[in-house]
Amino acid sequence: MATMRNGANFGRRSGARRSEEWFERSDLDGFMHRSWLKSTGVTDETFRGRAVIGICNSWSELVNCNIHLRGLAESVKRGVLQAGGFPVEFPVMSLGESLMKPTTMLYRNQMAMDVEESIRAYPLDGVVLLTGCDKTNPASILGAASANIPAIVVTGGPMLNGHWRGRELGSCSDCWHYHEELRAGRITEDDFAEIENALSRSNGHCMTMGTASTMACVTEALGLTLPGGAAVPAVDSRRRQLAENAGRQIVDLVERDLKPSDILTEAAFENAIRALHAISGSTNAVLHLIAYAGRVGVDLPLQRFDDLCATTPWLVDLKPAGRFLMEDFYYAGGLPAVLTQISDLLHLDAVTVTGRTMGENIAGAQIVNPEVIRPFDDPLDRGGALVVLTGSLCPDGAVMKISAADPALLQHEGRAIVFDDIHDLAARVDDPELECDADSVMVLRNAGPVGGPGMPEWGHLPIPAKLLKQGVTDLVRISDARMSGTSYGAVVLHVAPESAIGGPLALVEDGDLIRLDVEGRSLDLFVDDAELEARRAAWEPPERPDARGYRKLHADHVLQANEGCDLDFLRGRSPVVTDAVTYL
Repeated sequence: MATMRNGANFGRRSGARRSEEWFERSDLDGFMHRSWLKSTGVTDETFRGRAVIGICNSWSELVNCNIHLRGLAESVKRGVLQAGGFPVEFPVMSLGESLMKPTTMLYRNQMAMDVEESIRAYPLDGVVLLTGCDKTNPASILGAASANIPAIVVTGGPMLNGHWRGRELGSCSDCWHYHEELRAGRITEDDFAEIENALSRSNGHCMTMGTASTMACVTEALGLTLPGGAAVPAVDSRRRQLAENAGRQIVDLVERDLKPSDILTEAAFENAIRALHAISGSTNAVLHLIAYAGRVGVDLPLQRFDDLCATTPWLVDLKPAGRFLMEDFYYAGGLPAVLTQISDLLHLDAVTVTGRTMGENIAGAQIVNPEVIRPFDDPLDRGGALVVLTGSLCPDGAVMKISAADPALLQHEGRAIVFDDIHDLAARVDDPELECDADSVMVLRNAGPVGGPGMPEWGHLPIPAKLLKQGVTDLVRISDARMSGTSYGAVVLHVAPESAIGGPLALVEDGDLIRLDVEGRSLDLFVDDAELEARRAAWEPPERPDARGYRKLHADHVLQANEGCDLDFLRGRSPVVTDAVTYL
């Protein structure tokens, strides 16, 4: 840590910090930088000779998951000051899946650009990323990975468990469940209103193992946050203590010059994939991890997720695939307890933001409640939770969360019911005349990265009401969309290439035979080649609605699901500014 000396002389570490190019210059630029900063009420003793730490805050009143992050920022500031740094909080775009339409995934890359350029343009030596809702976490990490200055993540934490009539509720897994119960006539509108008021009862993100919880766990497994940080409930005082600790630690990372590129190695990605399988995490994590890898130059093909599946046990019994919730997971030992159980499968020498290895971080972690976190020798399943499919319907791959599906549907043949888009689905799914039965395969197209636009969470297609009333609880459903990490069912997602750019999904018609074979890792359409060629000759791409702005930029440059849905020109990183020149 740099130390103060008498008068105007300030201590330095062995290598110059970025901020010194702004604040330690003796020319007019240095004068102006210091003068403008002093207009905020600080003195030389506050910032000169100290590491300048940005607190990148995705707080917003539009994003319920992130509304408490201003308080966490204050805790981070305390830690930075304790360690001798100078904290400066700044806002970035915030993404909230509950209110933002059509989907936050459309704007993940825009927020990543905001984060990257804010870091790049300002005199920051290190950054603490405050994240909550499921896309604010990957967007922040993508931006920090490309800017590549020392960074540490503090997630906002999950909500407390919901409660209704003696039952524990999880958002939004129980949204889907009880909405089906309502549509089937098994609960009343009054019941559903009670559930609405009982489900989300504190600050924080979804408390199921949805995408936000999954990405918090994946962030910890990558080594980008402090051990145990993924599961602490948002309103638990230990969440603020963790934030304070992160504030101290980021100053140490600056002194060590330990950057995201030092942490996000091939070994770290394999640790994260192992953790993803063990926790039965969200399929969305696949997209984000592939995008991260593209930013730091690590080769991470979609197939790698399947390669690590069979040898990674499923250990965590959380909704939507299991019974419990994140609050229970924290009390049961959290992610360190899970990682200890699969330690023989991990790269324990992987470096983390603690400055120690993954092995050192998890040493001594124990399971407190073996119902929530199963031991290695008594797993929920000896294989992992997610599989990758290929075949004539998805030449570049598709993803399925088998832990959340009816096992009877993992080998299945059925006739297609095709919905051209989400509006067609909404108009017809509950039509009593819809031709469907328990063997039907529901197909939704024009819901991918280009077609959605932005690959919305439409993949958890609602089961037709007539089948719900017959007692059907699961159907095979296929789309080029995503689904919420809180969703469940025999749902095949991320079909690539997507239908809007002419993938095979665009050619499926009602009545076509589709075969899903999870054991064989295949998804195939049984239509003869001549018929498919005739359909392709008649196919026309859907009209793109956006002729300007970010949405057009997204449609023109977004990569497909098997490549992480990043924008093609954002892959990789560029050196941050080290020579701060002011053009006066």
